[in-house]
Amino acid sequence: MQTGEKSLVFQGGFGISETIFVQDFISFPSVLMKACSPLVYQLFNSMFSIMKYLNKIALITLPVILFTYETSCQPGSTGFISPEVKSDRTVTFRFLAPDAKEVKLSTQFVAEQKNMLKDDKGLWSITLGPVEPDIYPYCFVVDGIQVADPRNSWIFPNEGFQNSLVEISAENPQVYTIQNIPHGTVSYRYYYSDELGTRPIVIYTPPGYEQSLNEKYPVFFLLHGTTDTEETWTKVGRANIILDNFIAQGKTKPMIVVMPYGRAFPVISKGSGSLRNCDNLQEFQKDFKNYILPYVEKNYRVRTDREGRAVAGFSGGGGTSLYIGLGNPDLFAYVCGYAPGMRKEEFDRNNAVPFADPELTNSRLKLF
Repeated sequence: MQTGEKSLVFQGGFGISETIFVQDFISFPSVLMKACSPLVYQLFNSMFSIMKYLNKIALITLPVILFTYETSCQPGSTGFISPEVKSDRTVTFRFLAPDAKEVKLSTQFVAEQKNMLKDDKGLWSITLGPVEPDIYPYCFVVDGIQVADPRNSWIFPNEGFQNSLVEISAENPQVYTIQNIPHGTVSYRYYYSDELGTRPIVIYTPPGYEQSLNEKYPVFFLLHGTTDTEETWTKVGRANIILDNFIAQGKTKPMIVVMPYGRAFPVISKGSGSLRNCDNLQEFQKDFKNYILPYVEKNYRVRTDREGRAVAGFSGGGGTSLYIGLGNPDLFAYVCGYAPGMRKEEFDRNNAVPFADPELTNSRLKLF
């Protein structure tokens, strides 16, 4: 890469022979649960009895608690599947909305939103394809409002959009296909930061980690895109499944993968823009050095030398990974950005450390 008279080669890798890209789209289905149970009645009755006994107040207004429970069908339906993927790689999407005037499908495997057709029971549907094998986000647009598929529990963890996910399988296993091989463990953990409070972190340990008690593993810090969360790499990108497959095929060494939440919330608001904005970079780097790295090294058998560490990220997380990785050559020998977010006006500022001595920076980084 060249910028004026400055040159710098961004090099990355970690024994992984392929680069995986994850789409920066999303989803959160709204799930309502409906049913008043005997337990709720007993709770209200006990609350009233206690207050009456204590005689603390003359008038009590009890809150109304409404639980909703959604069965396998949307209300009023007789049962249907959505999405329904057939062996010929066509896929049918369905959405029950008797009172809706218009329902469209929005998905990445077609260029524009597609109108769905409504039957006499108020069930909207559309069949598309054949579709190229992959994992795709999609949503319904109901009278202009974007919603996830209420019949599909597979969602895209994200703080910005509402999408569900569908997998179109290939004839042969893909790099992300779950196969009958040894699998690693995905753990949901928490660490505490004095500045940011309790923080979520997802950690993958490879097959055999629990048995290899004397072995230390290389550690790969994997950062998500701007509106994604710490869950996106496993629930959407299937990073754990990809590594399981690569390890089984001998394409990569067993490693531990650390996937933290990348926004320095609440110091940095969730509406403040890209993760690679300067204020978030500063706060996240501080959190990484002071809390994430010490937490991982205390609780997991990881290598602590720079040759045993890698950092990479996608989109805004890609910009963050370049900032942290290239700016801390004593910590990382492997640095990579997947479609990294970085604006022209930020380029010199965010790369001040590697640009100060490009030859030294390049000499410290490992090749694929």
